[in-house]
Amino acid sequence: MSEKNLPVKADEHHGAVEVAEPIADPGLEPHEYRITDLDPKAADRAERQVATMFTLAGLLALGSCVAYFAIPRDAILQFGPLTGNANNLTLGVTLGLSLFLIGAGAIQWAKQLMVDTEVIELRHDANSTPEQKADIMAGFSEGVAESGFSRRKLIRRSLIGAMGLLGLPAVVLLRDLGPLPGRSLYNTIWAKGIRVVNDVTDRPIKPSDLQVGQLVNAQPANLTPLQEESAVEYQNAKAKAAVIVVRIEPNKIQAPAGRENWGIDGILCYSKICTHVGCPISLYEQTTHHVLCPCHQSTFDLADGAKVVFGPAARPLPQLPLAVDAEGYLIAQAPFDEPVGASFWERG
Repeated sequence: MSEKNLPVKADEHHGAVEVAEPIADPGLEPHEYRITDLDPKAADRAERQVATMFTLAGLLALGSCVAYFAIPRDAILQFGPLTGNANNLTLGVTLGLSLFLIGAGAIQWAKQLMVDTEVIELRHDANSTPEQKADIMAGFSEGVAESGFSRRKLIRRSLIGAMGLLGLPAVVLLRDLGPLPGRSLYNTIWAKGIRVVNDVTDRPIKPSDLQVGQLVNAQPANLTPLQEESAVEYQNAKAKAAVIVVRIEPNKIQAPAGRENWGIDGILCYSKICTHVGCPISLYEQTTHHVLCPCHQSTFDLADGAKVVFGPAARPLPQLPLAVDAEGYLIAQAPFDEPVGASFWERG
């Protein structure tokens, strides 16, 4: 630093200007060695401590899997005025302690056993040269060596075991997503002769009840009795059997081959469940005859077999063939001839 660039300090009494000396580079403080750096027995003790934490973490993760199946779902634990579900509490405690011990073991490993010498690194350009990249890889390899991961087998094996066992609860807890669908989406409670009823009023629908451009949310008439028998069965059945009924000018309908007689005077019926991921749909635009899924904007043309005209859905909405019974109400000619709901690999 030249003299003209040195910091200056004014004399308050005489107004003289004094040239100040620059602050010297303090450098690095002398390195303080840990007891584990000097005493191999202390290092071995620290290694055993870390390995113990990792081993306990693995056992706790395994214990959470056992508790998931062994403790009844309705078991209750009571601590004075506090109560809680025994299954949930056990899972939380075991998984929480497992994660804590892995973190605590990693900290102990870093503080007691990994190399802790201080280094100075000068700032460099963001774009690394091939030589710098080679230095980085060499530094990484050196860091691996200094961490002792390859040398300290007890820590390495216990950590790998703990991390491996920690993945088991994640697999086990997939069970809570519910049973596999199997062929449940292939069948609904729709059957030949079942009346189409309004899903709010439960009233059967006649063709004369619908005007051109109107869309009605509907369901099968045999759904309501299930509500009194089982709430779960009712919700499952309704989720698959919900439909939309729309009336379009007959001359604007382009029925797919084989479906020419599936409508009644321009009245068509389709599944209400989007074929993308299963969202309920009913946002209808009568001019274009398009119905929109609010979740991911899949758009279906109801006048053309509910084919997909936009969005991620890969299949048209399943269509329910309609007829009219002796009393003039809309009924199903037959059940759906394909699975309803979201697409899946086995759907074919």
